[in-house]
Amino acid sequence: MIRLHMIVEGQTEEAFANRVLVPHLAHFNVFADAQLLTSRLTRHSRRFKGGWNAYSALKKHLMQWNRMDGAEQAWFTTMLDLYALPSDCPGFENVVSPEEPLARVLRLEEAFRLDAEMAGVRRLVPYLQLHEFEALILADPQHLDWEFLEHDAQIRRITAMAGSFENPEMINSDPDTAPSKRIIAEIPEYEARKASAGPTVAERIGLNSLRVRCPHFHSWVSRIEQLDCDGHGSR
Repeated sequence: MIRLHMIVEGQTEEAFANRVLVPHLAHFNVFADAQLLTSRLTRHSRRFKGGWNAYSALKKHLMQWNRMDGAEQAWFTTMLDLYALPSDCPGFENVVSPEEPLARVLRLEEAFRLDAEMAGVRRLVPYLQLHEFEALILADPQHLDWEFLEHDAQIRRITAMAGSFENPEMINSDPDTAPSKRIIAEIPEYEARKASAGPTVAERIGLNSLRVRCPHFHSWVSRIEQLDCDGHGSR
């Protein structure tokens, strides 16, 4: 049995993890919990909006959690955005912006893993979302109608836009054209409701469909599904 502690970007990812990933992973003998990066590690934690603006804060949080649960069966993972990635992240200075996004994120994840390992966190599966959570929604935007009635024309335009990319994870991270910005441009109400609507729409799309359309997300889910195999998730 594996305990998987997930450090997530915000309330949207927290809800998605708890509603979709946690029950799914239990079938693989991986029992997960999700916590906002900015949450305090006490029983009396206040609730925070989430998000991150410095890798140093994430590293401190991860090291603290590792001290609290350093057992061999305890693993850690992240669900954080490549979009607006803090500049103090390991490997950030060696990443060239025009580089192909998947190659960029894989290099950053490996640098993150190695840095955490040097700090004593040896059971980490880092995951950076390409480019943010809303890429999952753009895997099948038609399901936005579950939350946003009478937006048929807008949803058709979002669906056509998403279909013009190889996969939704390749939709870019420009401040005006990131996945969330494209949705908000058509459905402004999404911005205020993303923490509730985002997980619901992704849940309606379904984990299988998300994995088919989002290969980097699929690779991460596959990796953590295997943590209870091969000597407790050997790298």
